[in-house]
Amino acid sequence: MACASCSTKDGQPKGCKNNGTCGTDSCNKLTVFDWLSNMSLPSGEKPFNWVEVRYKNGRKEYYYNPDNLTLSIGDIVATQAKAGHDIGMVTLAGELVRVQMKRKNIAQDTKEGLKIYRKATQKDIDIWQKARDREEPMKVKARQFAIDLNLSMKISDIEFQGDASKATFYYTAEERVDFRELIKVFAREFRTRIEMKQVGFRQEASRLGGIGSCGRELCCSTWLTDFRSVSTSAARYQQLSLNPQKLAGQCGKLKCCLNYELDTYLDALKDFPKSDTKLYTEKGTAVCQKTDIFKRHMWFAYEGEWATWHKLTTDQVLEIIDINKNKEKIASLEDYASELAEDTKAEFENVVGQDSLTRFDSPKPKRKRKNNRNKKNNNRNRNKRKPQNNKNAAKK
Repeated sequence: MACASCSTKDGQPKGCKNNGTCGTDSCNKLTVFDWLSNMSLPSGEKPFNWVEVRYKNGRKEYYYNPDNLTLSIGDIVATQAKAGHDIGMVTLAGELVRVQMKRKNIAQDTKEGLKIYRKATQKDIDIWQKARDREEPMKVKARQFAIDLNLSMKISDIEFQGDASKATFYYTAEERVDFRELIKVFAREFRTRIEMKQVGFRQEASRLGGIGSCGRELCCSTWLTDFRSVSTSAARYQQLSLNPQKLAGQCGKLKCCLNYELDTYLDALKDFPKSDTKLYTEKGTAVCQKTDIFKRHMWFAYEGEWATWHKLTTDQVLEIIDINKNKEKIASLEDYASELAEDTKAEFENVVGQDSLTRFDSPKPKRKRKNNRNKKNNNRNRNKRKPQNNKNAAKK
């Protein structure tokens, strides 16, 4: 399977230079590059006998290889399941699997771990492929059954087990759903064992993919693998407008990117006074109206004079707070704000490289001149005709 996005041919990447698994799998966030594959093990050290196997919807599991099968990335294998067997693809083998299992806190217990039965035969692959072909028409029927039963849920996807003995229905729902009657309908219609599994809205958006408001592909469908909780306080710290239409992603939840720069904002706000801080002056009490985190400026306004703001630096605000702690007042904020007086007059330059943006427009004054010239010409012609008429009258 060659990668279409980077124009690979015969497994040789040309565009992305990934040098990973383009020959056996497409480029996606689930593909892992085994950077330890070219390193030989020390003498007497046995290779790690666990492999990573991937299934549909990004599901990954780790299996023990008891028969010491020679497995490489891209091999289709038959793995142990709770009942029967499943078919998946090997995505990682060797020492890097040990690192992944340790990172995910997966016990390397051979007794409790699932095992790999064999490399998949052609018969196994044919049964698996026929089951995969049934998933899409089944999903259409399943959604209609859920609508007929008036269940507030959405069937997101269906995944068959490799031996076609069980079908897992993935669904999303806002609240808890009683789907006991729905399972009976599914079992009667599809003639197979049914398992219902609820997934979050973020996981569904990750599976479907799309383009975000930034113009790029969704982070969850390209590189983001862990979904951390996002709260509205992240938008407040970054001084974003609490508009749900702008803060929500395609999943309907708050955007994951709100957490990307949150730590930087929190570190910068450590040196800032609290926004509810009041400054006491002889002219009156001033309240904070606005904060500029990048330029470290704060705007204050006197109570009763909300239209007039005074810009101060954070150091000046902290200095005034220290003075107020000693039960003293400053004269006014104008004494501090005058030091930050700036010329706000904007000077525009011609960055287009042309003299006038209206050079193709026909100016109206020219049209008026033409009309005036026509009037003058008409008056001259009239004056010329009048003397001729007088001469003819005299001759008569």
